[in-house]
Amino acid sequence: MTVLDVMEKRYSVRGYLDKEVEDDKLQKVLRAAQIAPTGVNAQAFKIYVIDTKKHIEELKTIGKWDWFTEAPYIIAIVAEPEKAWVRWDGKNIAEIDATIVMDHIILEATELGLGTCYIAAFNKEPLSEMLGLSEEQVPVLLTPLGYPNAEPRGTDRKSLDELVEYI
Repeated sequence: MTVLDVMEKRYSVRGYLDKEVEDDKLQKVLRAAQIAPTGVNAQAFKIYVIDTKKHIEELKTIGKWDWFTEAPYIIAIVAEPEKAWVRWDGKNIAEIDATIVMDHIILEATELGLGTCYIAAFNKEPLSEMLGLSEEQVPVLLTPLGYPNAEPRGTDRKSLDELVEYI
C-alpha cells in the first residue's frame, strides 16, 4: 500500500470494537509519532496513551460522544510551547508540531487496520487535570485508537481547482 493509498483509506471512525490493540501495533503507532518532523527537531510534545477502561468516567467528562470511549485507548498529544521552536516573527509552532505528530499516528494506525478520529473539540480542563499537566503544557488533539466498528461516512472534497493556485 502506498502512502497515498493509506491517506485515501483513512476516515474518522465513530465506532469501535471491544477488542484489544496488540502491543506491537501500539508500539508502531508510537514509533510513527517519534519520527514525526518537528521544528528544529525539538520534539516539544508529550504523548499520553490513556487506557479507556481504567479512566472511563474521567473520559466521559472530556468527550461526550458515545463512541469516544469504545476504543481501548485514547491518545492525547500535548504541546510544550516553552520547548518549541519559535519562528523569527514570533510564531511558536508547538501546536503545528503536535498536529504533525497526530497525523503520523493516524496514518500508521490506518496502515495497521486500526481506526482513529481527530478530535480537537474536547473539554481541556478535565483532561489537563487527569493527565496532571503543568500550566506550560497544552492539550492539542485526541484520538481513540482501536479496531473500527463503523463504516466511513461520505465526505465531499473541494476540487483541486478550488484549492490550488499556481503562480
